[in-house]
Amino acid sequence: MQKKKILVSAMLTLSFAFATNAATRSGDEGVSKYKTVSFENVKVGGELRDRLMRNFNRLEETKYQPDHVFLTEEESGYWPGDTEGRTILGLVMDARATGRTPLYLDEIIRRVPANLNELGYMGTIHRDSVDEQQLSGNGWMLRGLCEYYLWKRDEKLLPVISRMADNLFVGGEKYYESYPISPESRKKGVGAASGSLSQILGHWRLSTDIGCVFIGMEGMLHALQVTKDEKLRPVADKLVNLFLNVDLTGIKAQTHASLTAMRGLIRYADITGKPEYVNEVEKRWEIYRKQGMTEFYGNYNWFCRYDTWTEPCAIVDAFMVASQLWQHTGKAEYRDDAERIYYNAICLAQRSNGGFGLENSPGKARNSHSVTMNCDEAHWCCTMRGGEGLGRAADYTAFKKDNELAIPFFRSVKVAEKLNAGDVNIEMSTEYPFGNGVSVNVKAAPDKKITLSLEKTSWMKNYVVKVNGKSVKYDDADGLAKVTRRFKAGDKLTVSFEMAPRYEGMVNSENSNPGDFRVMYGPLVLACGVGDDTNVAYGEEFGGSVRESFKGNKSGVVLSPLYHLMSPKVNMAAQPPFSRRIVFTK
Repeated sequence: MQKKKILVSAMLTLSFAFATNAATRSGDEGVSKYKTVSFENVKVGGELRDRLMRNFNRLEETKYQPDHVFLTEEESGYWPGDTEGRTILGLVMDARATGRTPLYLDEIIRRVPANLNELGYMGTIHRDSVDEQQLSGNGWMLRGLCEYYLWKRDEKLLPVISRMADNLFVGGEKYYESYPISPESRKKGVGAASGSLSQILGHWRLSTDIGCVFIGMEGMLHALQVTKDEKLRPVADKLVNLFLNVDLTGIKAQTHASLTAMRGLIRYADITGKPEYVNEVEKRWEIYRKQGMTEFYGNYNWFCRYDTWTEPCAIVDAFMVASQLWQHTGKAEYRDDAERIYYNAICLAQRSNGGFGLENSPGKARNSHSVTMNCDEAHWCCTMRGGEGLGRAADYTAFKKDNELAIPFFRSVKVAEKLNAGDVNIEMSTEYPFGNGVSVNVKAAPDKKITLSLEKTSWMKNYVVKVNGKSVKYDDADGLAKVTRRFKAGDKLTVSFEMAPRYEGMVNSENSNPGDFRVMYGPLVLACGVGDDTNVAYGEEFGGSVRESFKGNKSGVVLSPLYHLMSPKVNMAAQPPFSRRIVFTK
């Protein structure tokens, strides 16, 4: 289980070379429609901060400390660099999102060079073959080191990153065109929660995590973005083109690997300034949504293998892909996908200790209408990637464009950022999605017109924006309510809307029966906890509230969000066993 064609701004008239160099120098979003606001200028509160701090605590326990995090190849399950890279990445993201100083991260970074082989990467040196799990694991090491560099600007890391990428990824270039992508070439129906080497085919040592070579690709692309090492460009082209030729459902590729590759395409679009790559991600996202996503917006571990478990690593990837697709295209559907993924799949998967575990999904393949637990904690991968997912949730809270500050996700947050017109400082408070409103206090604003853009989704009815108690007009675009005016310090902007339980069809038609349906409130999937023998009467109305529960006026079934805030009741030893029904039948 180890584990962007971009919408180019109409204003982009710079040359290809300049776009490439600018994106590579900064490590930023290249030609995306919106730019993220710097981590240091966004301070999240509320439940997201609680989750970040709990995950941070977990990643500073003994298992992830310097004396224990560096594993032998055998100890890693033959995923060299995977544990170490994911741990570095999780700690960097938790630290940047919270502002808290990590206790052990600098020492882990100091020890990295001593744990590399003579060619500067993790694991065995294979002279005449390529191990896709080794590419994947070192891909995570590159991701972690790149994120640490972008945070600390530690120039000593650049040669470490370059050498790892050059000797492992450039070194294996001659073999990439022979990577087996035909469905006939891969073993069928194999693999466990932690992937393993399954077969040797030609020069390739292949994994049950089908396609995990593309996890390595994403790490190498991050190295290209950070180091500007042009030796990586031909390798990037080869691996990107290889992925574009993979039939994801035909080969039953691992969803984690595939979603990571999609993130890589978005990154490559930013590096090259080529919008085609984001278009390709949009196509593959639609495939994932139909044949890789569960009814609570998690993932099946492989495409079309609907009897398999979820994996928070993939769920985090999906959240990031959806958020980045919104960032690059402005299409509200992607932001809505990201929000549903966060509040259901990510929030369900985080355990009381701050780590992340696995679930079983309802559907025909398991003959079940309920979500059940599969694993308390995937401490070897998902707990660390959970740090990146929560960190990115903070990162994606605020975006900017010219004189626009955009908040696509309602959270309690403080944002201070410089727009073209000048400095803006706001404080937002909300209990969404458990409350129906948002309050924004303007602490500072330039003496010019700017635009504050706030989340507006299809499930928010009777949406009203007021400034200092008076209703104001707004533009509706990009899934946002855009208020343009000359704000001043002391202004108070409020948003109110209504939400109610609603009936929705199924996400996956292949793994559901005719007449199956779900009940949702805002972005939240509603569930009952009394098993598969209890059913909602389709079309019935509900009384109650999301803070407590909803009760069907005909069936008497009580529904509440699948979401939980790291409840200790969500564990394998709970009695009765954790089981919540989310699929109902007409």
